[in-house]
Amino acid sequence: MLVSSKIYLQDARENHYAFPHFNYWDSNSIRAEIAAAEELKLPVILAWAEKHSPEIGMEDALGLGKFFGARAKVPVILHLDHGVTPELVKKGVDEGFTSVMIDASDKDFDTNVATTKDIVEYAHARGVVVEAEIGHVGTNSTEDDSKYTEVDAAKKFAEETGVDSLAVSIGTSHGVYQTGTPKLNFDRLSELREALNIPLVLHGGSSSGDENLRKAAELGITKANIYTDLAMASLHATQKEKFDTEPDMAAAQRKAIKDLSEHYYDVFETNNYQYRI
Repeated sequence: MLVSSKIYLQDARENHYAFPHFNYWDSNSIRAEIAAAEELKLPVILAWAEKHSPEIGMEDALGLGKFFGARAKVPVILHLDHGVTPELVKKGVDEGFTSVMIDASDKDFDTNVATTKDIVEYAHARGVVVEAEIGHVGTNSTEDDSKYTEVDAAKKFAEETGVDSLAVSIGTSHGVYQTGTPKLNFDRLSELREALNIPLVLHGGSSSGDENLRKAAELGITKANIYTDLAMASLHATQKEKFDTEPDMAAAQRKAIKDLSEHYYDVFETNNYQYRI
């Protein structure tokens, strides 16, 4: 069944664990991610990002999310991730996402506030929760543009927008790391956890290191986004052996994605969720 993330992220905040957030890009990946959650009897956050539009459009992604989410044996949060186009985010609200992210983190503070507040008002009137970002989680490139989240700015942002959860920047990056595991600013995370009374989100979770991620969950992160690791696991599964049929290859991909999804549930200690299905 499709549900809101609100009570789940709040429980994670109160009990110092996190939910992994899994991006899906086709029916194979979404089936594998749901299978992992069902195996562990835990809720699952499934996400489509606007940047995936060239590979799978929002309508197709919603169709998959609604179809498999309605049949899942566990609660499913269907999340629109990194929506940078306000009109598209509003359309996502209208058409069935139970959670949306408006990402204006690359804009100046006032523009980010105004853009986010508009989406919050629109989504809340329709029973949908909203995530936003302050600071900026960049890409792992030679000229990374990541910016740590400032505590006072984050507090002001949350108060002025009424956002339900906030993605913060503490040293992770999107994509594949070229130079090993990142060094995360846990002191900044603790300060943010103390200053804000809403759930905090970590983007760029893939390959950030299990110990880093576990500690981040303990110190205040309630949701961590995982995409690149899942996509790479699927790719590597196809490279390990020669398959006689495409269904055999797809089954190997699903197993790799499912196994890694279960691993991340363990990393974030999501089994601390008190109301197992």
